[in-house]
Amino acid sequence: MTSTQLFDVTRARADTPGCADVVHFNNAGAALPPSCVTDTVIEHLRLEARIGGYEAADAVSDRLDGVYSSIARLLGAAPEDIAVTDNATRSWQAIFYALNLGEGDKILTSQAEYASNAIAYLQIARRTGAIVEVVGDDESGQLDVADLRRRIDDDVKLIAVSHVPTQGGLVNPAEEIGAVAEAAGIPFLLDACQSAGQLDLDVSRLKCDALSGTGRKYLRGPRGTGFLYVHPRLRDRLEPAMLDLHSASWDSPTEYTVDPTAKRFEVWERDIAAVLGLGVAVDYALAWGLPAIEEQVGSLAATLRERLSGLDGVRVHDAGARKCGIVTFSIDGTPAQEVKRHLAASKINVTCSEATSAQYDFTARGLPALVRASVHYYNTEDDADLFVGKVHAGEFR
Repeated sequence: MTSTQLFDVTRARADTPGCADVVHFNNAGAALPPSCVTDTVIEHLRLEARIGGYEAADAVSDRLDGVYSSIARLLGAAPEDIAVTDNATRSWQAIFYALNLGEGDKILTSQAEYASNAIAYLQIARRTGAIVEVVGDDESGQLDVADLRRRIDDDVKLIAVSHVPTQGGLVNPAEEIGAVAEAAGIPFLLDACQSAGQLDLDVSRLKCDALSGTGRKYLRGPRGTGFLYVHPRLRDRLEPAMLDLHSASWDSPTEYTVDPTAKRFEVWERDIAAVLGLGVAVDYALAWGLPAIEEQVGSLAATLRERLSGLDGVRVHDAGARKCGIVTFSIDGTPAQEVKRHLAASKINVTCSEATSAQYDFTARGLPALVRASVHYYNTEDDADLFVGKVHAGEFR
């Protein structure tokens, strides 16, 4: 038997109350949390209500420290290389806006890049005269590592790539990208917002200088949580764009010292209940094992792609030599938002990917708005059958 067959989906669903109410295929948006995460958040909020917010934080200080260790284990990193933030975008921005990019400096990115990242590149390019170059895709639709290598020169100051894009099941070849960056001595910033929690990540294997992630998606943590890994070789040369009394110490009326760890990219105030929930979510994922999660999620997504591809008028648009738990498709003659509404009426959750989230990719491939169905390990083949049946029914065509 394969590890997929051995995966205890029944237990995963029992731990997930939302499975009784919906077929949740919007895990790349925000996954259904397990009860242990929800209970942790509520328990701490009640503690704050009873004894006070600062006092409650003091009471759980050891558990808060443990969150850093848990995220470090998830990524194969050291706890001092981890910062906890309020979302993946803030994590990513903390690195990007700390880089001292100037006129003529090149940023290399992927065709699958996410809107928030691309907008930041364009802002800095407009502000400083830096140059944004989009690396081409290979025949499979993933970033062309050979094209990346050809573009490397003395003007390239950053390689920044989305590991898994928002608009499809593509998994960009991050390890190969990291090897190119490392050989050239160029910082590599990896957006793992959609991959953390569904793929087995190891920063030493990825060779990234920084990695950003979120709690709410495949890690099944609370909204408003994120994290950042920063290798010392990059961290030691960056001063964050913004500092406070947590990320730096005020040593005298005229002097301050930046925190030597990745906490230099944090701020003092945070949602303590949500941070504790994030730690529990990471521990929960680690208990299942990321290789097992990756296989389970990937297998169900492959099944869903196969079944959708067999339907008349349905086109699956996921690119790449390697794919993950995100499945995107369109139906001839039917707007994606109409498909979403149709499925929602049957308590099936999906979302839509629009060109405004991925202009490079949608423009290059001439894509319409897509329906995005993103599966998780608590979803079942019965869920997939119901989903495909509703798409096949054609009530909206």
